[in-house]
Amino acid sequence: MRSSWCSFVQTRQDSHRPAGVSETLVNRDVLVIGGGLAGLAASLRLIDAGWRPIVLESRRRLGGRACSFTDGGSGHTLDNCQHVLMGCCTELLDFYTRIGVVDDINWYESTTWLRPDGGRDMMSPGWLPAPLHMAGSLRRMRLLSRRDKREVKRAMWKMWRLGQRGRLSMATRTFASLLDEWNQGDRVRELFWEPIIVGACNLAIDEVAAIHGLQVFQDGFLAGRWQATMGVPSVPLDSLYEPAIKLIEQGGGEVRLGCAATRLAIEGRRAIGVETKEKFVRARAVLSALPWERLDAIIGDTERDLDSRLHDLASLGHSPILGVHLMFDKAVMSDPHLVLPDRAVHWLFNKSIGSDGTQHIHAVISAADDWMELKEPEIRRRVLQDVAAAYPAALEAELVQCRPVKERNATFRATPEAELHRPHAAPTPIGPHGGDIEGLYLAGDWCATGWPATMEGAVRSGYAAAAAIVAAASSQ
Repeated sequence: MRSSWCSFVQTRQDSHRPAGVSETLVNRDVLVIGGGLAGLAASLRLIDAGWRPIVLESRRRLGGRACSFTDGGSGHTLDNCQHVLMGCCTELLDFYTRIGVVDDINWYESTTWLRPDGGRDMMSPGWLPAPLHMAGSLRRMRLLSRRDKREVKRAMWKMWRLGQRGRLSMATRTFASLLDEWNQGDRVRELFWEPIIVGACNLAIDEVAAIHGLQVFQDGFLAGRWQATMGVPSVPLDSLYEPAIKLIEQGGGEVRLGCAATRLAIEGRRAIGVETKEKFVRARAVLSALPWERLDAIIGDTERDLDSRLHDLASLGHSPILGVHLMFDKAVMSDPHLVLPDRAVHWLFNKSIGSDGTQHIHAVISAADDWMELKEPEIRRRVLQDVAAAYPAALEAELVQCRPVKERNATFRATPEAELHRPHAAPTPIGPHGGDIEGLYLAGDWCATGWPATMEGAVRSGYAAAAAIVAAASSQ
């Protein structure tokens, strides 16, 4: 529904918003703040349950931090960073199926790894059943010594035997502490464990919570052929979300782009809506699908004190990601993607080869704290050094364009300490002030999903928040 704001406006003064700000009676059941994956997933689940959400997104595009932009210099549509998924991302795949974009994902059973000698190793599932399906490719990896392989096999067997219950018992430990216990040497950490964990969790192994490191292997690599398969979108991220707007509108909902919530409004102990720069939006339930720092910015001390879920948001922290778009005048990369162990750049993705022969490569550096203050020339120098190590042809090619994209607030820091502060979707009726704020629901990959900061975690959080809203309405 693309009706103008004016068709919903009724001016009325209210003590919970500034004088002169009109109330917009949108006649909506639920207000969703944020048009990222969490907000979109929640909105579609609510529509399936018969609700009519209104989605407010501050930007002029959907997707949140997993989005695209138009580069001013080249005019190309670029993703802020390459996002990938695995077959184990069941809820994300459910969401993609719901909006009809599953066919826009390219799937790879094999991942290609760079060796120090410039050669390639392939990690591919074999004919053995899980959890042994990766044993053959691990045995053939020349990147690892015989001792390295024995250490990896021993650790993976321990992971498999731990199971989910054993994983959850590791809530206070880091992944590195487990590797210490399992006698994993420095070399195998740098060449094998670190590339996988940093790419999946956006945090180094000595910081990341053990439960997340274990999950990457238990639910992904060890679970089966399909679960370990990697998916890469074949279209710009923005294109993946476009169908969601139509589905929300067809279901009686509404999407408002370029509309930022500036303040959460409460009445007594209940969330009643949000203020925007122009209007006040009222709804029966408010679902915040904002990043934690943006939610923290629209609540006041009163709201923070009232709701235990909002007390320690800053404790979640941030871990940055750097994506670097490289355009060469000719093709230099032959692999669809490449893992670069023990190098500054973690992944390279072969994005496209143009009709004029130019090639677009995307370099990704996760947990990129040390890169955030670097200028473009130094970033370019470091990245090209690793590209040339993998593809010597890059030394003979001309770099037509280099476009670094810094995401300083890319994810929360998935440490053991952060797990203590990740909030649940629904308010609890019990607390020092009589319980949390009624009618306020939370979603986002930083919420308590059991997953690290991933697209899968974002969708799971949205589904959980939608289910909580429906359940609360049913109980009333």
